[in-house]
Amino acid sequence: MKNILDAQHLVGAVVYSALGAAVFFGWFVIFDKLTPYDLWQEVVVKQNRALATVMAGLSVAMGMIIAASMLG
Repeated sequence: MKNILDAQHLVGAVVYSALGAAVFFGWFVIFDKLTPYDLWQEVVVKQNRALATVMAGLSVAMGMIIAASMLG
């Protein structure tokens, strides 16, 4: 039985986590550019809770899609 915490598994986990975070960040930047308003301004300054809820749902969905695509 292989040790789960060996160097190969640890490096793979770190690389895939970084790749997933980069893809997620890229998706968020593209989504922010496609919307007609500044998402940060709407959510933080104007406290638009409806938009924050939609963004949270989209973020969870995109995270699940990215994770599933990386697991194969």
